[in-house]
Amino acid sequence: MKLFDEVCVECSAHITKRYSTSFSMGIRVFEEKYRNPIYAIYGFVRFADEIVDTFHDHDKRELLNRFRKDTFQSIEEGISLNPVLHSFQSVVRKYNIEDGLIEAFLKSMEMDLEHHDYEQSLYEQYIYGSAEVVGLMCLRVFCEGNAAQYDELKDYAKSLGAAFQKINFLRDMRSDFDDRGRVYFPGIDFSKFTEEEKDQIEVDIKKDFDHAYIGIQNLPKGARLGVYLAYKYYLNLYKKIKKSSAERVQSERIRVRDSKKVYLLFSSTVRNRLNIL
Repeated sequence: MKLFDEVCVECSAHITKRYSTSFSMGIRVFEEKYRNPIYAIYGFVRFADEIVDTFHDHDKRELLNRFRKDTFQSIEEGISLNPVLHSFQSVVRKYNIEDGLIEAFLKSMEMDLEHHDYEQSLYEQYIYGSAEVVGLMCLRVFCEGNAAQYDELKDYAKSLGAAFQKINFLRDMRSDFDDRGRVYFPGIDFSKFTEEEKDQIEVDIKKDFDHAYIGIQNLPKGARLGVYLAYKYYLNLYKKIKKSSAERVQSERIRVRDSKKVYLLFSSTVRNRLNIL
C-alpha cells in the first residue's frame, strides 16, 4: 500500500509540474512535509478544471458528475484507483478538509457549464468556490489541526485565492471569451472593455493582495516562503497587467518571463532567510 500511495502522489506532483511552473516552483520551497499534500490538492483541482475547460468532444457534465461521485466515494472508502483522487482523499482525511469546501469547488466548476456572463452574486460565488476554498484547503494542511490558527488566517487565505483568480481572469480574458464564450467580470462587455473598467478591477485586486499579505507573514514558517513566492509571482503579473492598456489585455496573454521567476525565487528566499517578508 505504501508503494501505491507514493505512486499516486508522484502522479499529482507530475501534473502540477507539467501544468504550472509557477505553483510547482512555490511548492518545491515548502518544508518537505507540506509538499505532497499540496501537490495532491493541486492535482485534484486541475483535473476538475480540465473537465470543464478542455474536453470539448465529450459530455462534460457527465464527466464532472462522475468525478464528483468518485471523489466523495474515495473519501468515504479511503481509496481510489484514480491516482489523483487517491492522493487527494488521503489529504482530505488526514487534515479534516470539510466536504463543504469540496462541494463549493465542484459547484464552481459546474457553473462553467451553465454560465457565460456573471452578475455580482454569481461572480462572488464563483470566486469563492473556484479559488478561495482552494486556499482554505491548503491552509488546513499548513495549520496541521490547529483550529485557532486556521480561524485566525482563513480570511487572509481567501483573499489570496481571490487575488490569484481575478488576475487569471484578466490574463486569460481573451481565451476565456474566444474559446469558451465566458466573461467573468460583472457588467463587462468584452468587445468594449475600457480603461476605467480595467482600473476598477485592479483596485479590487490590490485590496485582496494587501489583505492577503498580512496573513502570509503569519503562516507557519515551513509554508511561508512557498506562499510568499506565489504571491510575488502573481503580484508581478498584476503589475505587468496594470501597466498594459485595456486593448492589450484584450488581445494577448500577458506573462512573467522565466528569468523573472528565477529572480523572484532568489529574492524571496533571501528575504525569508533575513525574516523580512
